[in-house]
Amino acid sequence: MPNLLIVGPPGAGKGTQAARIAEALGVPAVSTGDIFRQNIKEQTELGQRVTAILDAGEYVPDELTNELVDDRLAQADAEAGYLLDGYPRTAGQVAYLDGVNARRGEELHAVVRLVADTDEVVRRLSARAAEQGRSDDTEEVIRHRLEVYERETAPLVATFAERGLVVEVDGIGSVDEVTERILAGLSARGVTA
Repeated sequence: MPNLLIVGPPGAGKGTQAARIAEALGVPAVSTGDIFRQNIKEQTELGQRVTAILDAGEYVPDELTNELVDDRLAQADAEAGYLLDGYPRTAGQVAYLDGVNARRGEELHAVVRLVADTDEVVRRLSARAAEQGRSDDTEEVIRHRLEVYERETAPLVATFAERGLVVEVDGIGSVDEVTERILAGLSARGVTA
Protein backbone atom coordinates (compact mmCIF):
# COMPACT_ATOMS: atom_id res chain seq x y z
CA MET A 1 0.00 0.00 0.00
CA PRO A 2 1.18 3.53 -0.69
CA ASN A 3 2.74 6.12 1.59
CA LEU A 4 1.69 9.52 0.28
CA LEU A 5 1.71 13.23 1.06
CA ILE A 6 -0.69 15.88 -0.20
CA VAL A 7 0.27 19.54 -0.37
CA GLY A 8 -1.51 22.56 -1.72
CA PRO A 9 -2.36 26.13 -0.86
CA PRO A 10 -5.19 26.99 1.53
CA GLY A 11 -8.46 26.84 -0.40
CA ALA A 12 -7.26 24.31 -2.98
CA GLY A 13 -9.47 21.55 -1.54
CA LYS A 14 -6.62 19.60 0.03
CA GLY A 15 -8.61 18.24 2.99
CA THR A 16 -11.50 17.15 0.78
CA GLN A 17 -9.19 15.46 -1.71
CA ALA A 18 -7.08 13.83 1.02
CA ALA A 19 -10.17 12.08 2.41
CA ARG A 20 -11.32 10.94 -1.04
CA ILE A 21 -7.90 9.69 -2.18
CA ALA A 22 -7.27 7.88 1.11
CA GLU A 23 -10.63 6.13 0.82
CA ALA A 24 -10.00 5.19 -2.81
CA LEU A 25 -6.58 3.73 -1.94
CA GLY A 26 -7.61 2.10 1.34
CA VAL A 27 -5.24 4.06 3.58
CA PRO A 28 -5.96 6.52 6.39
CA ALA A 29 -5.85 10.25 5.73
CA VAL A 30 -3.64 11.58 8.50
CA SER A 31 -4.00 15.31 9.16
CA THR A 32 -1.73 16.90 11.75
CA GLY A 33 -4.57 19.25 12.70
CA ASP A 34 -6.82 16.25 13.35
CA ILE A 35 -4.05 14.54 15.36
CA PHE A 36 -3.66 17.64 17.54
CA ARG A 37 -7.42 17.94 18.10
CA GLN A 38 -7.84 14.21 18.86
CA ASN A 39 -5.00 14.14 21.40
CA ILE A 40 -6.29 17.32 23.05
CA LYS A 41 -9.85 15.93 23.18
CA GLU A 42 -8.69 12.63 24.67
CA GLN A 43 -6.36 14.50 27.06
CA THR A 44 -3.47 12.17 26.24
CA GLU A 45 -0.04 13.03 27.60
CA LEU A 46 0.91 14.39 24.16
CA GLY A 47 -2.39 16.27 23.97
CA GLN A 48 -1.75 17.91 27.33
CA ARG A 49 1.68 19.05 26.12
CA VAL A 50 0.14 20.51 22.94
CA THR A 51 -2.57 22.27 24.97
CA ALA A 52 0.01 23.90 27.24
CA ILE A 53 1.98 25.15 24.22
CA LEU A 54 -1.09 26.48 22.39
CA ASP A 55 -2.47 28.09 25.57
CA ALA A 56 0.82 29.96 25.85
CA GLY A 57 0.33 31.23 22.28
CA GLU A 58 3.34 29.32 20.97
CA TYR A 59 3.80 27.14 17.88
CA VAL A 60 3.96 23.40 18.41
CA PRO A 61 7.67 22.57 17.94
CA ASP A 62 8.84 20.05 15.33
CA GLU A 63 9.89 17.61 18.03
CA LEU A 64 6.36 17.31 19.43
CA THR A 65 4.71 17.32 16.00
CA ASN A 66 7.08 14.52 14.97
CA GLU A 67 6.14 12.49 18.06
CA LEU A 68 2.43 12.90 17.33
CA VAL A 69 2.81 11.85 13.69
CA ASP A 70 5.09 8.92 14.62
CA ASP A 71 2.53 7.77 17.21
CA ARG A 72 -0.29 8.03 14.65
CA LEU A 73 1.62 6.14 11.94
CA ALA A 74 2.31 3.35 14.46
CA GLN A 75 -1.44 2.63 14.74
CA ALA A 76 -2.80 -0.48 13.06
CA ASP A 77 -4.75 1.26 10.28
CA ALA A 78 -1.56 2.96 9.01
CA GLU A 79 0.53 -0.21 8.87
CA ALA A 80 -0.38 -0.71 5.22
CA GLY A 81 0.16 2.89 4.15
CA TYR A 82 -0.97 6.44 4.78
CA LEU A 83 -1.73 9.81 3.22
CA LEU A 84 -0.30 12.71 5.24
CA ASP A 85 -1.96 16.13 5.07
CA GLY A 86 -0.22 19.07 6.76
CA TYR A 87 3.03 17.25 7.46
CA PRO A 88 5.93 17.59 6.91
CA ARG A 89 6.16 21.40 6.94
CA THR A 90 9.89 21.84 7.61
CA ALA A 91 13.14 20.27 6.41
CA GLY A 92 13.56 18.78 9.89
CA GLN A 93 10.16 17.12 9.63
CA VAL A 94 11.08 15.72 6.19
CA ALA A 95 14.21 14.17 7.70
CA TYR A 96 12.20 12.78 10.61
CA LEU A 97 9.61 11.23 8.26
CA ASP A 98 12.43 9.67 6.24
CA GLY A 99 13.63 8.07 9.48
CA VAL A 100 10.13 6.81 10.35
CA ASN A 101 9.80 5.26 6.91
CA ALA A 102 13.29 3.71 7.11
CA ARG A 103 12.39 2.18 10.48
CA ARG A 104 9.22 0.78 8.92
CA GLY A 105 11.26 -0.60 6.00
CA GLU A 106 9.26 1.60 3.65
CA GLU A 107 9.55 4.73 1.57
CA LEU A 108 7.45 7.62 0.39
CA HIS A 109 5.77 6.76 -2.92
CA ALA A 110 4.38 10.10 -4.11
CA VAL A 111 3.65 13.69 -3.15
CA VAL A 112 0.41 15.02 -4.62
CA ARG A 113 0.78 18.75 -5.21
CA LEU A 114 -2.50 20.54 -5.84
CA VAL A 115 -1.88 23.58 -8.00
CA ALA A 116 -4.46 26.37 -8.05
CA ASP A 117 -4.66 29.83 -9.57
CA THR A 118 -4.12 32.42 -6.81
CA ASP A 119 -7.09 34.56 -7.84
CA GLU A 120 -9.38 31.51 -7.82
CA VAL A 121 -8.13 30.48 -4.37
CA VAL A 122 -8.67 34.03 -3.07
CA ARG A 123 -12.22 33.95 -4.50
CA ARG A 124 -12.92 30.58 -2.82
CA LEU A 125 -11.53 31.60 0.55
CA SER A 126 -13.29 34.97 0.45
CA ALA A 127 -16.60 33.23 -0.27
CA ARG A 128 -15.97 30.73 2.54
CA ALA A 129 -15.09 33.54 4.96
CA ALA A 130 -18.31 35.37 4.06
CA GLU A 131 -20.37 32.18 4.54
CA GLN A 132 -18.77 31.58 7.94
CA GLY A 133 -18.96 35.23 9.00
CA ARG A 134 -15.18 35.55 9.28
CA SER A 135 -14.69 39.26 8.66
CA ASP A 136 -10.97 39.00 9.53
CA ASP A 137 -10.33 36.89 6.40
CA THR A 138 -9.90 39.84 4.04
CA GLU A 139 -8.41 39.50 0.57
CA GLU A 140 -5.16 41.01 1.90
CA VAL A 141 -4.96 38.47 4.75
CA ILE A 142 -5.76 35.60 2.38
CA ARG A 143 -3.09 36.70 -0.11
CA HIS A 144 -0.57 36.96 2.74
CA ARG A 145 -1.41 33.40 3.88
CA LEU A 146 -0.88 32.18 0.31
CA GLU A 147 2.51 33.94 0.14
CA VAL A 148 3.58 32.38 3.44
CA TYR A 149 2.41 28.95 2.25
CA GLU A 150 4.37 29.30 -1.01
CA ARG A 151 7.51 30.53 0.75
CA GLU A 152 7.46 27.73 3.35
CA THR A 153 6.38 24.93 1.02
CA ALA A 154 8.56 25.65 -2.02
CA PRO A 155 11.77 24.20 -0.49
CA LEU A 156 9.94 21.03 0.57
CA VAL A 157 8.35 20.58 -2.85
CA ALA A 158 11.80 21.07 -4.40
CA THR A 159 13.22 18.34 -2.14
CA PHE A 160 10.50 15.91 -3.16
CA ALA A 161 10.81 16.91 -6.84
CA GLU A 162 14.54 16.06 -6.69
CA ARG A 163 13.49 12.60 -5.52
CA GLY A 164 11.05 12.33 -8.44
CA LEU A 165 8.03 12.05 -6.14
CA VAL A 166 5.88 15.07 -7.06
CA VAL A 167 2.63 14.52 -8.95
CA GLU A 168 1.29 17.95 -9.91
CA VAL A 169 -2.47 18.15 -10.29
CA ASP A 170 -4.68 21.05 -11.32
CA GLY A 171 -6.81 21.69 -8.22
CA ILE A 172 -9.41 23.79 -10.05
CA GLY A 173 -12.61 22.11 -11.19
CA SER A 174 -15.32 20.01 -9.61
CA VAL A 175 -14.39 17.84 -6.65
CA ASP A 176 -14.91 14.73 -8.79
CA GLU A 177 -12.75 16.09 -11.63
CA VAL A 178 -9.88 16.87 -9.29
CA THR A 179 -10.15 13.43 -7.62
CA GLU A 180 -10.03 11.76 -11.05
CA ARG A 181 -6.93 13.79 -12.00
CA ILE A 182 -5.17 12.83 -8.77
CA LEU A 183 -5.98 9.12 -9.13
CA ALA A 184 -4.86 9.19 -12.79
CA GLY A 185 -1.59 10.93 -11.84
CA LEU A 186 -0.92 8.41 -9.09
CA SER A 187 -1.84 5.49 -11.34
CA ALA A 188 0.66 6.74 -13.94
CA ARG A 189 3.30 6.42 -11.20
CA GLY A 190 2.13 2.90 -10.35
CA VAL A 191 0.30 3.94 -7.17
CA THR A 192 -3.07 2.18 -7.07
CA ALA A 193 -5.39 0.53 -4.56
